Amino acid sequence: MLDLRRFTGHEMRLTEKLIEFNWAFLLLLALIASIGFAMLYSVAEGSFTPWAFRQAARFGVGVCIMISVAMVDLRLWMRLAYPLYGVALAMLVAVEVIGFVGMGAQRWLDLGFISIQPSEVMKVTLILALARYFHGLTLEEVSRLRNLLVPLALVGVPVGLVVLQPDLGTAILLIATGGVLFFSAGLRWRYFIFAGAAVLAAIPVIWSRLHDYQRNRVFTFLDPERDPLGTGYHILQSKIALGSGGIFGKGFMEGTQSQLNFLPEKHTDFIFTMLGEELGLVGGIVLLTLYFIVLMFSLNVALQCRNQFGRLVAIGVSMTFFFYVFINTAMVMGLLPVVGVPLPLVSYGGTAMLSLMFAFGLLMSVYIHRNLEISRGPSAFW
Repeated sequence: MLDLRRFTGHEMRLTEKLIEFNWAFLLLLALIASIGFAMLYSVAEGSFTPWAFRQAARFGVGVCIMISVAMVDLRLWMRLAYPLYGVALAMLVAVEVIGFVGMGAQRWLDLGFISIQPSEVMKVTLILALARYFHGLTLEEVSRLRNLLVPLALVGVPVGLVVLQPDLGTAILLIATGGVLFFSAGLRWRYFIFAGAAVLAAIPVIWSRLHDYQRNRVFTFLDPERDPLGTGYHILQSKIALGSGGIFGKGFMEGTQSQLNFLPEKHTDFIFTMLGEELGLVGGIVLLTLYFIVLMFSLNVALQCRNQFGRLVAIGVSMTFFFYVFINTAMVMGLLPVVGVPLPLVSYGGTAMLSLMFAFGLLMSVYIHRNLEISRGPSAFW
């Protein structure tokens, strides 16, 4: 039986943890989410239904999750890293068997009272599992080939399952997050050079395995005007909306591309485009500045942490958040092919919102326990 007293720790009482919790960071997240609520209100032509109210309720639940996760001792999350990864992996397998199709891909599980997207859960649990594994290795051991088999499997298996859905955007995010954690753990440069060369050599094989719609996305990225009413419609309308917003925008709820329904998926993947049209370059810069502050705080938590597990968790959460923002904004500007990656805390979505708030809860747990020293070695909390 698991002795919780061993992991919840006597070093800090609950009241001390609540005092140590960075409430300013939570207010920053609430400010970003509020921008999302406003955009969803505008999408619905001045109505809180069907999106804004639900998103606000989900954020409220997410805040409760974040605070609860932050109060748990970091050593307990280290103990639970592999079991949580196993649960997320089992859900990914279940998607292939009993998952239902939405928007052309089999990505969701229907639990009766809620539908969840296991790939979003995997983004967080992968960080925990890799941080747990690399915590047990010294800097010299990280670069030994035999020690790379387990973390490569931890990344490769869920990536393979996600590609089968198919969900190329999430697969790329999982690979990118894994790569960052490999690098942060101290893996030598020669492995990254070899991996890069292997990817380049495998491009013909990867291209041959892509679905037709995925190939069309690449062609559209290179030349959006080759099919302006078909595959190029999304990105062309996105560019028109962003450009028409100018410096200060057309005004809240005054966007023509969005309000007249020229802009597709404006409540999810293309919500930044809608913000740019209505609030202009200034509005976009304000949101990106808020994102930058979140990223800098998160990386600073990693720098302050005195244990390897917490440091890697903070880096993983930070860079996953960065990849979300970078891929989504670059996509709607036409700088990357269109993939299904939401804008964090702003795009409409339940699993993505709750998973991200869980991740920020882990970040806060690292922040609260940043001075905690955890023994290194493969048997630590095994």
